[in-house]
Amino acid sequence: MTATVLAVSGSLRADSHNTLLLHAARKFNPGGLDIEIYEDLRAIPPYDQDLDHPDRRPAAVAELRRRVTEADGLLIATPEFNYSVPGVLKNAIDWISTDGTRTEGLPLHRKPIAILGAAPTNFGTVRAQLALRQVFVWTDSDVVVKPEVHLFRSHERFDADGTLTDETSVALLRDLLTALRTKIENRA
Repeated sequence: MTATVLAVSGSLRADSHNTLLLHAARKFNPGGLDIEIYEDLRAIPPYDQDLDHPDRRPAAVAELRRRVTEADGLLIATPEFNYSVPGVLKNAIDWISTDGTRTEGLPLHRKPIAILGAAPTNFGTVRAQLALRQVFVWTDSDVVVKPEVHLFRSHERFDADGTLTDETSVALLRDLLTALRTKIENRA
């Protein structure tokens, strides 16, 4: 069985190391996962509870919710802005964490999720990942606890072509994907 994983980068930057990390996840996939990279984060408008109903949601939000609901798991790569999660990523999570009608279900409820991140600083994305884990406590998501993948000094871990070359990072990435696959299999 191959599980579908929707991969989301919390960075809008064209040369984002977090987006490159998701491409590395596809390349170094240990098997059993079909990793689809979501590329429309920029299209998600600011969360508006007045529009958070299936009949009123913006098309980009409805599409993201559909993809999250249909995916067997999520892989989220987050940068760290001001010691926390980037606003665009948190905003998208706000849109997909609700049940506008109380009958349509919660897309993130018990959804297997793996978190990773890359940053040029010496601490990587430790604080952003911690903040994201707290968000997923509220949504009752099934988050991979270990391994933690914090690519610190990320500019030293990719070559000029954007390929992840650091062997330790590749090994941690494979272990994280294996743990995500195991959570998905145990859910089925």
